[in-house]
Amino acid sequence: MAIARLEVSPVNVDFVLKDKIYDALKQAIVSMNVYAHPEEPRLDKRQLAKDLGVSRTPIREAIARLEQEGFVRTVPRKGVFVVRKTKKEVLEMITVWAALESMAARLITLQATDQEISTLRRLFATFENNQLQAKIDEYSEANIRFHQAILKMSHCDLLNELAQNLFLHMRWIRTRTISESNRATRSIIDHVNIIEALEARDTDLAERLVRQHTLDLAEHVRSNVPYLG
Repeated sequence: MAIARLEVSPVNVDFVLKDKIYDALKQAIVSMNVYAHPEEPRLDKRQLAKDLGVSRTPIREAIARLEQEGFVRTVPRKGVFVVRKTKKEVLEMITVWAALESMAARLITLQATDQEISTLRRLFATFENNQLQAKIDEYSEANIRFHQAILKMSHCDLLNELAQNLFLHMRWIRTRTISESNRATRSIIDHVNIIEALEARDTDLAERLVRQHTLDLAEHVRSNVPYLG
């Protein structure tokens, strides 16, 4: 079984707290493609300590926190593994996300400024359909930033707090599926329609379009994603 090597940089221990080590590991984990291989990636605590330039004690503490949040799991005598969600779990997350993000869209039409809403168009200014396939990795990141911006623009702290870890879990599946079944091109069309509804302050339409956009992801996962258990 292959051991996953996370892309992390050495940390200056003189200035780092446990939270910094935890944040570094969490960022590395959510940035990896957890569905690239059929097995859950296994982490090497010794290698992580070496790469970060710290002892294994704060690594163990950070892993314990990540396990509580559902990002990793410890198997006795086997090691620590990055959690791959089942299809049922992914579909449940997408359903909850659809509810949160559609409410965020509703709030945007009621309280976000025109200047805030205008920033959404700039996220996709460089992507044209005939160039999209060559920039799929860039578009994947732009797509993620778009959904993060929708949440932030709602100006609802509790909504953002509830969505934060859920979004990090969903980042894996969004990144993996955006290149499948021409979803990137359809995603751009959906985003343009959503932006137009937000600009027009059409509350009901914006809420409905955002919800349907996410539920379309759920349908794609349900029908076309064989690599989820």
